[in-house]
Amino acid sequence: MQRRLPPLNALKAFEAAARHLSFTKAADELFVTQAAVSHQIKALEEYLSMKLFIRRNRTLLLTEEGQAYFLELKDIFKSLQEATERLLAKGSKGAITVAMPPSFASQWLVPRISRFSVEHPDIDVRIKAVDFDEGFLDDDVDVAIYYGKGRWSGVQADKLHKEFLTPLCAPSLFSGPKPLSSLADLKHHVLLHDLSREAWKTWLRQVGVAGVNVNQGPVFSHSMLVLQAAALGQGIALANTILARPEIDAGRLIMPFSERVESRDAFYVVCDESQADLGKIAAFREWILAQVEEEQENV
Repeated sequence: MQRRLPPLNALKAFEAAARHLSFTKAADELFVTQAAVSHQIKALEEYLSMKLFIRRNRTLLLTEEGQAYFLELKDIFKSLQEATERLLAKGSKGAITVAMPPSFASQWLVPRISRFSVEHPDIDVRIKAVDFDEGFLDDDVDVAIYYGKGRWSGVQADKLHKEFLTPLCAPSLFSGPKPLSSLADLKHHVLLHDLSREAWKTWLRQVGVAGVNVNQGPVFSHSMLVLQAAALGQGIALANTILARPEIDAGRLIMPFSERVESRDAFYVVCDESQADLGKIAAFREWILAQVEEEQENV
């Protein structure tokens, strides 16, 4: 007679506790009490007739048998999760979570997201504005927008816009006491920096302008803060023309010079390469790429 499998809840409790080496953290993850996790582990140990954990000096450790069991179950749970994600991704209805930098969310996607809703009324988009390292795709994220050079492994990455960097300023600054007649006039103004001062240094070197002190001016953590400061007349931003388009169209920012430099980095729409052509994910990817293509044709 075939022996029945251990209860799934007990296996889930064991996998979480073994991964964290903590009943408390496992309980937090599973939204149960620590006592419930302890009860499930005890029941599993009784079922298997062996100890899976040992407690030593307030530290939780796996036994040799527990370690071996955990390594097997970890892969099984990962396979279950991936199978579920693939199944859900195939659906053409429901919710899709899209993660991206806050600046891209506020400056580009949010003004356009209603167009996606009109084309796909059965798909609810959940926008997750987050800061994350290149190449990092959360388990709860279906699609992400990365900024970089497009060199990420294990993902499908499609470049969005060609991006150009150019100085932007408020109209009042352009024609103020120190007008911007040439690039050399930048030395009379405060420079606004996005994350670091390297962008301005590189840009000025590429357009052949010297004598501008790039080691002055505030540094902001997000592009939208740089644009806001520039629109308020607090200095000159070196901005991505894609993200700055709302401010330019509204007249809050202007391009005082014709010089612009194509950025080596760009925004990419990214997803797990095994899910790129499935259901909701494919619908969003196709929509955003079509939006970009249409906009570039109209430039």
